[in-house]
Amino acid sequence: MSEPRKILVTSALPYANGSIHLGHMLEYIQTDMWVRFQKHRGNQCTYVCADDAHGSAIMLRAEKEGITPEQLIANVQAEHSADFAEFLVDFDNFHSTHAEENRELSSQIYLKLRDAGHIATRSITQYFDPQKQMFLADRFIKGTCPKCGTEDQYGDNCEKCGATYAPTDLKNPKSAISGATPVLKDSQHFFFKLPDFQQMLQTWTRSGTLQDAVANKIAEWLDVGLQQWDISRDAPYFGFEIPDEPGKYFYVWLDAPIGYMASFKNLCARRPELDFDAYWAKDSTAELYHFIGKDIVNFHALFWPAMLEGAGYRKPTGINVHGYLTVNGQKMSKSRGTFIKARTYLDHLSPEYLRYYYASKLGRGVDDLDLNLEDFVQKVNSDLVGKVVNIASRCAGFIHKGNAGVLVDSNAAPELTEAFLAAAPSIADAYEVRDFARAMREIMGLADRANAWIADKAPWSLNKQEGKQEEVQAICATGVNLFRQLVIFLKPVLPLLAADAEAFLNVAPLTWNDHTTLLANHQLNEFKPLMTRIDPVKVQAMTDASKEDLAASQTDTGTAAPQGNGELAKDPLSAEIEFDAFAAVDLRVALILKAEAVEGADKLLRLTLDIGDEQRNVFSGIKSAYPDPAKLEGRLTMMIANLKPRKMRFGISEGMVMAAGPGGAEIYLLSPDSGAKPGQRIK
Repeated sequence: MSEPRKILVTSALPYANGSIHLGHMLEYIQTDMWVRFQKHRGNQCTYVCADDAHGSAIMLRAEKEGITPEQLIANVQAEHSADFAEFLVDFDNFHSTHAEENRELSSQIYLKLRDAGHIATRSITQYFDPQKQMFLADRFIKGTCPKCGTEDQYGDNCEKCGATYAPTDLKNPKSAISGATPVLKDSQHFFFKLPDFQQMLQTWTRSGTLQDAVANKIAEWLDVGLQQWDISRDAPYFGFEIPDEPGKYFYVWLDAPIGYMASFKNLCARRPELDFDAYWAKDSTAELYHFIGKDIVNFHALFWPAMLEGAGYRKPTGINVHGYLTVNGQKMSKSRGTFIKARTYLDHLSPEYLRYYYASKLGRGVDDLDLNLEDFVQKVNSDLVGKVVNIASRCAGFIHKGNAGVLVDSNAAPELTEAFLAAAPSIADAYEVRDFARAMREIMGLADRANAWIADKAPWSLNKQEGKQEEVQAICATGVNLFRQLVIFLKPVLPLLAADAEAFLNVAPLTWNDHTTLLANHQLNEFKPLMTRIDPVKVQAMTDASKEDLAASQTDTGTAAPQGNGELAKDPLSAEIEFDAFAAVDLRVALILKAEAVEGADKLLRLTLDIGDEQRNVFSGIKSAYPDPAKLEGRLTMMIANLKPRKMRFGISEGMVMAAGPGGAEIYLLSPDSGAKPGQRIK
């Protein structure tokens, strides 16, 4: 058996200036699942992180709140730590960049770079706020765009025309901090000579350390030639003072990645089996992986490896880059309630729902991941509750009632059991290369096979037949063993489900290698529900809680509630939208060809609509107002024709008809004036 691997893993450091949201959680959940998999396999894998605690933004926010920066970062760290813990992100150490270990390492690395000739100094001219007595970063300067004349633009680019420029090009510049007119002032700055490492970086970035798409992006910077990197800031600044340079501070991005080393060093002091040099020395044989978002690739794939090389430390084994998170196909939005904080999610839903959904969508690449809330509900309920947990719930009762909870020594499906065993290497490979989506597909494929086999054997029917009880026990014992295999494969993603399953199975914490064995003549504990379905009402409550000023933006007028897609809209649409969004709605005249009640639905009518060039099938929650739906046939109404079709229990709904009213029997289909024709667009 090969020796366990020694692996050190980090996630990007969250900035200590705000709350964690679901976009952040994509990275930490992804990293945690990979780390748990490595530990599950018996490797020595250590996961460290820290709050990124330096910079002008933190200094200014602390001042605004009337507390010290140290108090601010301590408060934020407590909030971050609680959110991560409840999302089951299991750091071995979560530290802070404002720590003595980081001060020492940052100073040491800087001095090594300086003494090796990799630091340059020169005077630069910057805007200075005479009221706050501080130099201004680009984002703290506002003025009129020199290209298009738009006012209130930041100091480096115009949001209106997209132009980029130097802050000194702005017209009528103002400090975004005090409102004062800034003045130009010279200051001595310190620069890291990144071009010294051009050749090394060209080789290293093509060594397999980066995904191909990331290496190609880095090559664009390398091809045009690297520039020196400004690593200093002037007082006042919250950070570490540069050795031998009073009033000069390290730019936050210099000491932030060194925070990975500092967090690990802090952990080493408490864990004697860990040796700092064994992981960070130039000749280290340990593995080092960083998980980051694509927005900070340049810092991690250019500046960071060059700093490590220049200071005599090892470079990362791999940098794993992921894309952004969108929600319902769009950028996260506070007005739509899709800018969801971690805490808001946790107030409404189980963390394992999101962990599984992210896993089911995460591939090896840097593509963005979309959290489609409707798909989220369907996928979790179908896969985890309907497939995985369903196996145990189907079988446990028969074992407890028929054999006092003892799992018999039987394998009633040797071919299926062998298929589960044979799938393990492929699932492990998918985890290893971070193709979580492939791992979940393969695991759910096995769950489908297990459910189909149990359904075919139908122990609930056999149990009613004389002399079939032994066969029932054999089937259910096999079913529980197949469930156990699935739990082993899913444990890195669903640690809580695994722990509850281990309690039911009456076994010690499962490891990956346990998939090679089966339980036999084994006493089970009482079966308790392991996971409940997501209630869509809770998802709606989460998005409602995420909306800013929701109450102020809505009024209860009791009118104008669009109907369709199977649900009666309960609230008026009173929030303002941009005209471009409204103009995108394809509103058409529709002729109701057929209207009928939907069997099994209390509120729905099925409408067959003629919109000129085609017919559409639409479900609408207007049955209470039209108990005799046939009377609607031949009537003209208005429908939204470019809604995405929605799959419902009763069929596909291909649009939405327009109605108004407070609900119940008081719902009124909207109709155009006489003379309108089916298919005409409403302007």
